[in-house]
Amino acid sequence: MNRNEISAQAVLLEPRGPEEVISWAANSFGVVNVALATSFGAEDQVLTDMISKAGQGIGIFTLDTLRLPPETHEVMAATIDRYGVMIDVLRPDPEAVKNMVDQHGVDLFYKSVELRKQCCAVRKVVPLRKKLSTLKAWICGLRRDQALTRAGVGKVEWDEANGLVKINPLAGWSEQDVWAYIRKNKVPYNKLHDQGYPSIGCAPCTRAVKAGEDVRAGRWWWENPEHKECGLHTRRKV
Repeated sequence: MNRNEISAQAVLLEPRGPEEVISWAANSFGVVNVALATSFGAEDQVLTDMISKAGQGIGIFTLDTLRLPPETHEVMAATIDRYGVMIDVLRPDPEAVKNMVDQHGVDLFYKSVELRKQCCAVRKVVPLRKKLSTLKAWICGLRRDQALTRAGVGKVEWDEANGLVKINPLAGWSEQDVWAYIRKNKVPYNKLHDQGYPSIGCAPCTRAVKAGEDVRAGRWWWENPEHKECGLHTRRKV
């Protein structure tokens, strides 16, 4: 599927619901060539529930950065138990982590944006790209109203940084839509959400947000909003 075809499909799929977008992905690329990337956040849990109910066999993988909060590991276990799914757990190269920590310290991400992005690259981006090199498309839980950096997210788009198709079935959903689905379908979720964490990443880089703050305000809160991506979701227009 070339980029013009992707653009055309994006227009056709824009009014479609997330289940239809997921079905399109499975039929267009084959279930062995597409997978859901989950961090076990609310959106990813919705997509896991939808994929499980569809029964098409789409794979699921996650990035264990080795700095995740215990609540994330708890919801991972609950998800496996609930849906009976196998989740491919990707971890960073131990030698690369050791070299980085030896040179810059274990909490280097507080020192500068550049060092924070280096940590994200070692712990997330490199393992992700290795996985994505085996796929034709990946499914993500991005929504347009999550952050300034995600306002232009399409339901289907070409991922220039990673060289494959990126599918965001919940792009048009609101936070209220997500939680309504979770409550209705009794989907397991990360208990940190009940403690004021709308967006959850590594433990040292995530905090609860205050009333009226943006949903991504608790991620890398010491940085400006336009910097708040780790490199997993770098966007360029098709």
